[in-house]
Amino acid sequence: MADLNSLVKYANNSNISKYLTDRFPFPYTEADGRTFISFASAAKPIHVFAIEINHEAAGGIGIHPQQDIFQKNAELGYWLAEPFWGNGIISKAIVQIMDIAFTEFDIERLFARPFGNNIASQKVLEKNNFRLEARFEKTIFKNGEYQDELVYAYRREMWEKAKVIQQS
Repeated sequence: MADLNSLVKYANNSNISKYLTDRFPFPYTEADGRTFISFASAAKPIHVFAIEINHEAAGGIGIHPQQDIFQKNAELGYWLAEPFWGNGIISKAIVQIMDIAFTEFDIERLFARPFGNNIASQKVLEKNNFRLEARFEKTIFKNGEYQDELVYAYRREMWEKAKVIQQS
């Protein structure tokens, strides 16, 4: 709960919420922050993390393991406070979270589903070698408009190869 004030300060931004599910509301209130922190803190193992900048929670990144027939998959989700966009922070966070995803969870595929109009998110995934697997036209309805849904994925075998190269 020590992160509550900075979380609300940075999350209460329509430029962030417009690219996220409606579970990330705008306006983002203190009650929303409390609910989120309780959710993120309760998970075992921890799979949702704050992105801390200058001792403040200025974003978040998480791995969301799937269930049933999708159990070998996990969804990657992230956001970053607008003042820090364009500095490579999310890219570094994705590299770190991929290590957690493939060491802590029995998954073969980590995927992300950016909106079709979220070019920055698409570029950061591509920079981190996620591959575009699908584009679904007008499947997202947000703020009164339809958006395309993209699916990017990174596979365990790619992560293992990258680790071998890093160790050589």
